[in-house]
Amino acid sequence: MANIVTCARCGETKTALDKPPLPGKVGQQVQENICTDCWDEWGNMEVMVINELRLNFMDPKSQEILQQQMREFFHLQGE
Repeated sequence: MANIVTCARCGETKTALDKPPLPGKVGQQVQENICTDCWDEWGNMEVMVINELRLNFMDPKSQEILQQQMREFFHLQGE
């Protein structure tokens, strides 16, 4: 039986992710609060954010910016 979650982004009760999609606390938070449909939407949005903000992942600041954008997209509390 699939896990169910009330999604923080869409507010609907849907299928949860099978495992954390990212390492650490942020991955656990996404798994516990975000449905698979919204996670899939983030995949497209992530590409747009990277391109629009011209993020360079050799720079740790770019990784922080992307993570903050993801938290805003999912309506998750920041650390």
